[in-house]
Amino acid sequence: MRYISTRQSDGRTVSFEHALLQGLARDGGLYVPERWPALDSGALADLRGRPYAEVAAAVMARFAGRAFSRAELAGIAAESYAGFDHPVTAPLVQLGPNLWLQELFHGPTLAFKDFALQMVARMLDAVLARRGRTATILAATSGDTGAAAIEAFRGLARVSIVVLHPAGRVSEMQRRQMTCAGEPNVHNVAVAGTFDDCQALVKTLFADLALRDEIGLAAVNSINWARVAAQVAYYVHAALALGAPERAVSFTVPTGNFGNVYTGYAAKRMGLPVERLVVATNRNDILARFFETGRYARGEVQRTLSPSMDIQVASNFERLLADLAGRDGAAVRALMAALARDGAFTLKGARLRQAQASFSAGRADDDACLAAIAEVWRGCGRMIDPHSAAGVHAARSLAHGSGAAPMVCLATAHAAKFPDAIERAVGIRPALPPRLAQLAAKPERVTELPVDAGLLARFVRDRVHAPARERVA
Repeated sequence: MRYISTRQSDGRTVSFEHALLQGLARDGGLYVPERWPALDSGALADLRGRPYAEVAAAVMARFAGRAFSRAELAGIAAESYAGFDHPVTAPLVQLGPNLWLQELFHGPTLAFKDFALQMVARMLDAVLARRGRTATILAATSGDTGAAAIEAFRGLARVSIVVLHPAGRVSEMQRRQMTCAGEPNVHNVAVAGTFDDCQALVKTLFADLALRDEIGLAAVNSINWARVAAQVAYYVHAALALGAPERAVSFTVPTGNFGNVYTGYAAKRMGLPVERLVVATNRNDILARFFETGRYARGEVQRTLSPSMDIQVASNFERLLADLAGRDGAAVRALMAALARDGAFTLKGARLRQAQASFSAGRADDDACLAAIAEVWRGCGRMIDPHSAAGVHAARSLAHGSGAAPMVCLATAHAAKFPDAIERAVGIRPALPPRLAQLAAKPERVTELPVDAGLLARFVRDRVHAPARERVA
């Protein structure tokens, strides 16, 4: 398997190991497979009924190529999901006729990011050990990625991790899951800005190629292709449980940075029978507006009850643009330049129709999310968090009769991470799982910084002591 940059400024391809270690291409683009690997109907049928870890290893093998043996991937997957607290790992719960919820919050930080980062951390550590190297992880988070990344990498001797979050714009529990980590290789930064500012700072430091090489910068945000590859497994797992490959399945995905719903698109390109992908947004609805009109125009980030979706510039959207542009790197570069210069671009005609053939979109404001939380509680006795509620609202806004494909709403976080919103919706404050309750007594470690790339670079340099590293081939 070889990978190319969405911007293809030099036309070169790289290995899976390179894409895993580097995360962001040196031309500022994102890595995508040169050709989509296949999951044909026979391969899918062979995976039906298999444990989740086996499905994950089989899917990852398609993307990793020769970077890992089947035995290595089987061991990594088994270790990655051994700590999840549900025997099915990613269980399905029926909400109504033809409507299902896939619970993706049974991992160590109670969010869907655990599914990818538990695997990515182990793969990255194995590659670093193989090469005798160390790395510096730099990540921006709108809430859950940071906690999941810290949980996955904390205490690893070969990795230092620096996580940026927007100050005051994540829930208290999300913040504490990051800032209460006491390991010396973990560093938290509260940025006086939005998630988009955090994401821009990360991209600025990655664009400094000298700094990248000096401290071995690596990314584990969803801009890292391995994150996308690892998440494909839960789409496959859900579809198989509902009748694939003989039966098509649709998915509704709470969406901020476009990585999770893009993973569904990747699964479809591999051969999973996905009928429709519904992009569920909150009031920060840049993606919903694009799929309705073709215009991608950023605005001001609005604060909502679903903070992980409070994003205006969705980094992973560039990966979809690459396919819509026929893998024309110059066209992608032009679109991204227009976004940087004008704050917007527009797709029309065949490109827009191609996007709309796979994706629909819906939006939910805070009132709609609260109503969806209350409705699921009354109807099923289950609590869902505000992000998952945006997905349920969007799914229920569409018609799904008995003849339609089953609709799976991805439940991306545990309700207890957002107790204030749950209490507003149903009048009951959810009990904290033991792994969250213990955080209240722990001290926090965090540094506050303005939106200043120079200050951030100095902060990272001061806390990361690593020799210069060779360029990754």
